Amino acid sequence: MAELTTPALAAGIESFTYPGDAAPVLDGVDLSLAAGTLTAVLGGSGSGKSTLGRLLAGWLLPGAGGTLTGFLDLGGTRLRFTGGAADPRINPGSWGRSVGFVPQDAAAALSTVRATVAEELAFGLENAGVERAAMAEAVRRTASQTSLAHLLDKDPATLSGGQLRRLAIGCAVISGPAVLVMDEPFASLDRSGAEDLADLVRNLVKDGTAVVVLSQRADDLLLDADSWLLLTGGTAAMAGTPAEVSAAGVLEAAGVVCPRQTAGSGILPPVCAAPVSGPPALELRHVSFAYEGKRRRAWAPATPEAAAPVLDGLSLSVAAGEIVAVTGSNGAGKSTLLRHLNGLLRPTAGSVLVNGRNIGGQPAGRVSGEVGLLFQQPRDQLFERTVEREVRFGLDRHRRRRLSAALGRPTANDHGVAADRAARQALDAVGLEHLAGRHPAELPASQQRLLALATVLARRPAVLALDEPTVALDGHGLAVLDRVVRQAAAEGTAVVLVTHDHDYARSIAHRLVHLDSGRLQSAG
Repeated sequence: MAELTTPALAAGIESFTYPGDAAPVLDGVDLSLAAGTLTAVLGGSGSGKSTLGRLLAGWLLPGAGGTLTGFLDLGGTRLRFTGGAADPRINPGSWGRSVGFVPQDAAAALSTVRATVAEELAFGLENAGVERAAMAEAVRRTASQTSLAHLLDKDPATLSGGQLRRLAIGCAVISGPAVLVMDEPFASLDRSGAEDLADLVRNLVKDGTAVVVLSQRADDLLLDADSWLLLTGGTAAMAGTPAEVSAAGVLEAAGVVCPRQTAGSGILPPVCAAPVSGPPALELRHVSFAYEGKRRRAWAPATPEAAAPVLDGLSLSVAAGEIVAVTGSNGAGKSTLLRHLNGLLRPTAGSVLVNGRNIGGQPAGRVSGEVGLLFQQPRDQLFERTVEREVRFGLDRHRRRRLSAALGRPTANDHGVAADRAARQALDAVGLEHLAGRHPAELPASQQRLLALATVLARRPAVLALDEPTVALDGHGLAVLDRVVRQAAAEGTAVVLVTHDHDYARSIAHRLVHLDSGRLQSAG
């Protein structure tokens, strides 16, 4: 008779409903995580993955966070919930000592009160009263595992998106929890970071950690998982081995992105191979830029160094209707480059021209009418009360300027009609017109990114700058993004996108360039 083993973490969720909602977001989901196993929970946007992850990690507490019926079992201690006042209460502090968590928004896992990466890594250990020498050794070991050793003295606020994700992962694993839950952990990571994370997960599993990865993508690491659970609409649609679930042919319909098959060389040629010619809509001429250096408390003795240039005499010309993809490692300066395109950052040397006009000295708000920037994090540009208001924000001024040029003295009604039409068209383009009255914070991450894209599209800019646009998008969202970008280029918009998704870049770009040491070089 086989010996029964107590799971490190198990959940039997009959239903879970957020406060104020009529329908449950999770319904009939069972999960059991044995020590030393890797489990993948797959599903498209809105499938309930993030809600499940937060329940497992103790970040979403039954009661105040919503009504749960079912049970949660941590290390053999089972808590049963009926949705009533007598339900048990979870202590998130003690729960978190056994379950590490990396949320989809990596920055949400950080304390925000520490001045360096090293101090951020040590934060949880300090609170647990770990002896200083042991704490220092744990910081150095974890930094090595997550490729953060060269960043220990950096301010977390200055890190790139991929570096922030590595830091969040480091904070989750440094104390050696029995269970590690990670929500979209590969998002924003470059190829080296993804390989490092895969190695880290394999070592954790080998050492007995139960690891569960919540993902919209069947990444290479997950092909070696012990089991897959597919969620659709908050319900467990299928469970089994990766081979069993893959063979069922249900992943793509659920919005899960599957690895693309490559040719024998492993390299995909660009689909949009035909070059685009014509006058440039965007030019960067010998642009250089460096952030101001700041003295920080060092984890290990170090001498302050002068700020190195992020961009170093960089030049780029993008024609109207051309799509250019910019690749580069985490921290290479890709987001910094994009923020120069609409004046959010000003070059220390060189110039940026849009449609032949130097934008130097112009307010960023004025330039934004010509250059639409999609930030890496939707939270940085979503703040209104409804989806429709979000898209309309900023339209009135830009539409008023254009209408004035076209009509001479347009009326207030002209402005309103034009703004209404532009907002509806933008929402329709990204498939969110049916959510016009919803609050942006209520949308899943994939729809938040598409909403942020709609706010940019509504102004019909001459240049579209997209920072990691595929992050958080499921298969359905990727199809929308692909259609929107191609349509914008077909209408004459110059598109510059930065991404770590090389497959996507090669599938859509006319030209690929690589940012390294502050300069751009052709990437094929």
